[in-house]
Amino acid sequence: MWGVVFHWRLFIYDAFMTMERSTKQRSAIREAIESANRPLSPAEILRAASKHVSGMGMATVYRTIKAMTGDHQIVSIEMPGEPARYEIAGKEHHHHFSCRACGKVFEVEGCPGDLSALAPPGFEAESHEVILYGRCVTCVSTVKGLASKSAERTARKPAAHSRARRDER
Repeated sequence: MWGVVFHWRLFIYDAFMTMERSTKQRSAIREAIESANRPLSPAEILRAASKHVSGMGMATVYRTIKAMTGDHQIVSIEMPGEPARYEIAGKEHHHHFSCRACGKVFEVEGCPGDLSALAPPGFEAESHEVILYGRCVTCVSTVKGLASKSAERTARKPAAHSRARRDER
């Protein structure tokens, strides 16, 4: 009898711990998506959520994404030629900016308005999605920083090069 009770208690304990772990993981994933303030890929979600819950795997992220999209807590953002990204549901209508340098996607607040005038004559536009492409502020400043360092090196090199030529003469 005690063996049956002992096994039953282990079963309940395991079920409780699994439920608690899942709740912590789901909370960490939701927090990662909320705090990012931009659409995240599953890999970005895993990196951010793993800071709060160690040992989380990609399968957990995908299961949680599926559950959260099913519960309408998050929405999928589809970018042409890229894997889906996810953001919190219920936001105002907005558009996105895709950085071609780092691959991150950002939210663009606001909207250019009614674009139905761009539709061919006789067509009826029902909705639109605007995606801007370029480099994000981090990548722009990184490139500018590299360019200025390169310019400094280039400015220094001719002076050393001309001294060498003078020495040859």
